[in-house]
Amino acid sequence: MTDTAPAKRLYIKTYGCQMNVYDSERMADVLRPLGYGVTDDPEWADLVVLNTCHIREKATEKVYSELGQIKLMKSRKAAGGGTMTIAVAGCVAQAEGEEIMRRQPAVDLVVGPQAYHQLPELIARAHRSTGERLSADFAADDKFDALPRDRHVTGVTAFLTVQEGCDKFCTFCVVPYTRGGEWSRPADDVVAEARVLAAKGVREVTLLGQNVNAYDGCEGGLADLARQLAKIDGIDRIRYTTSHPRDMDEALIAAHGEVPELMPFLHLPVQSGSDRILKAMNRAHTAESYVRLIEKIRAARPDIALSGDFIVGFPGERDSDFEATLNLVREVGYASAFSFKYSRRPGTPASAMPGQVATQVMDERLQRLNALLQEQQEAFNRSVVGRTEPVLIEKLGRNPGQIGGRSPWLQPVHIEGPERLIGQIVPVRLDGATRNSLSGSLVLETV
Repeated sequence: MTDTAPAKRLYIKTYGCQMNVYDSERMADVLRPLGYGVTDDPEWADLVVLNTCHIREKATEKVYSELGQIKLMKSRKAAGGGTMTIAVAGCVAQAEGEEIMRRQPAVDLVVGPQAYHQLPELIARAHRSTGERLSADFAADDKFDALPRDRHVTGVTAFLTVQEGCDKFCTFCVVPYTRGGEWSRPADDVVAEARVLAAKGVREVTLLGQNVNAYDGCEGGLADLARQLAKIDGIDRIRYTTSHPRDMDEALIAAHGEVPELMPFLHLPVQSGSDRILKAMNRAHTAESYVRLIEKIRAARPDIALSGDFIVGFPGERDSDFEATLNLVREVGYASAFSFKYSRRPGTPASAMPGQVATQVMDERLQRLNALLQEQQEAFNRSVVGRTEPVLIEKLGRNPGQIGGRSPWLQPVHIEGPERLIGQIVPVRLDGATRNSLSGSLVLETV
């Protein structure tokens, strides 16, 4: 019997956003021709990559804690005559490359988010103990040009990065400093990658960008890109994240009502309901302009579900500012949301602002906000019970005979049904709802 096991084992741990998930997948693609096969156990890995996130302070400290554990694994492997290469990639690598090397000498190389296509060469240099150990730049076009045209696909949904970086400079955010300015991939390149995904059985793509609706890789922006992708045989569902209210233009709003493949779900962060706090955040929109924008979007696509981001405890936030956020949430109504306590990030303007809010105050406000958001999410889930809706079956469920998929509104749906339906979009009667998911039954003709 021929041994087909990979010559080398690669372990990647991904922190943070969907863009990091995409980047990790592409790192595996870059390294696969070198004989690296992915493993879920870092103890057995020849190469460990931590793909990091710098948005929140705790996430950064988790990386250093993880590196301490990986160092011990590296030492144990060396004691047994083996070797392990440790790489730190992503936004922490971009922001703190030299600090990482200083704090954890066991790290062999550091790779910024725009340089991971250089991993093969950097690994070779590390093995030769020559050359640079740190690579961090913002040449996003070079990165995408250098990536393999093929992609390894493991399911019927896939992320597809179309835009990177941000020019908005929100005062709390490190993205402009770790990912650079806004840059969009040419539409032809995106469409070509989507065709590869469709040929491998992908039915749904989620377009990614730090500020994805600022996409300008074709004349018509993200709306035109969505229309092009909708014409690809096999691509039946299109989503995108994350968006900024100031870049939600009329063409994209219209596309939500005109392109059936563009799913009725929109993640559109507002961050606060207080105009005073929004101005301090440099968000360039007001609570009123955000609400009016939501009204336009709902006029174009009445069944659209909304998701948002909220920060509580931003420097200077008073009780009245927080109440304004609660009032905005009540007025808009969200199907889902992400809420966070303000995290002070060194180097950002907000970190030096007066009026830093006490932790216990942030905790209390976050609990109140979460209670309201959870109430709205449960209400939205209950609102679809009794309806029959198309569900993309993505995988086997946790229980025998169970399969799982997603509704058009991104809700997880658990169904009793055969494995052969994975990859199909089938009508499902939605029978029950919890805060986080739905249960359903296949309609008779799909069985």
